[in-house]
Amino acid sequence: MGGAFARHLLSEGFAVTGFDIDPGRRAALRKLGGTPAATAAAVSRKCPILVTSLPSIAAVDAAFFGKGGIVDTAQRGTVVIETSTLPLARKHEIRERCAARGIAVLDCPVSGTGAQAVDRDIAIYASGDRRAYDRAEAVLKGFSRSVYYCGEYGNGSKLKYVANLLVTIHNLSTAEAMVMGMKSGLDLELLHRVIRDGAGNSRMFEVRGPMMIRGDYSRATMKIDVYKKDIDIIEQFAADLHCPVPLFEASKPFYAAAHAQGRALEDTAAVCAVLEQMAGVKRKKRNISNTSNISKTGKRKPR
Repeated sequence: MGGAFARHLLSEGFAVTGFDIDPGRRAALRKLGGTPAATAAAVSRKCPILVTSLPSIAAVDAAFFGKGGIVDTAQRGTVVIETSTLPLARKHEIRERCAARGIAVLDCPVSGTGAQAVDRDIAIYASGDRRAYDRAEAVLKGFSRSVYYCGEYGNGSKLKYVANLLVTIHNLSTAEAMVMGMKSGLDLELLHRVIRDGAGNSRMFEVRGPMMIRGDYSRATMKIDVYKKDIDIIEQFAADLHCPVPLFEASKPFYAAAHAQGRALEDTAAVCAVLEQMAGVKRKKRNISNTSNISKTGKRKPR
């Protein structure tokens, strides 16, 4: 996510200084025209607007509260665009501890995958102090397809939980559809193209359907092990609200099964492999040529 944000901001004319614990990522930033920093502290001391995209609670603690973290090093008046998916209580802790040092934090989760971020095809659910949002709005628009100001701090995360609940279900429903197509002998390229144009389509069907067709989940846009954190967050949020989420609960075991099968570092689309195994599917070589001349109406295109 961070690399995609940086590339789009640079293309929009922003000066970008960044840090990642991976030296290769820092080198990639330099190639893009940005300025890699040797430490996170060097970034937070220099930049009036910070963007954080963090994969775990441990990373959050290090970036915000560790030695040389944002709380210790950022200047008063700094605005932090916090894009990570985190428990609501942790988001509030970040805001409160930063506010004590005169640092404003915006809760700005991202709706979209890493691949969508590369294509600038993500939506931002921004929430928090309106004055801080106004200062940061141009930056937010610089790396996203759309930005929604969602009101009081925390609303962004609540909306992200709802969005990810649907992603969890729709990703699995896409896998169900693909496996049914396999079992019935349909060409999966044809299935994907036709269903996308009808009432059964979803964004997950569009984004993750092609991975399931290929049966290759190695180029992860969201890893199974990282998404487990998001599933746990949604589960706890629903429990705190005493809100029934039956389809979400029914989906969880398939992600756990993918993890147990050694697919932790693969994309969440790998739930399709779990269903294939359950269905006893043995993939056949795909014959794409028999669909390439079929038009949207089902008639063959003239040669």
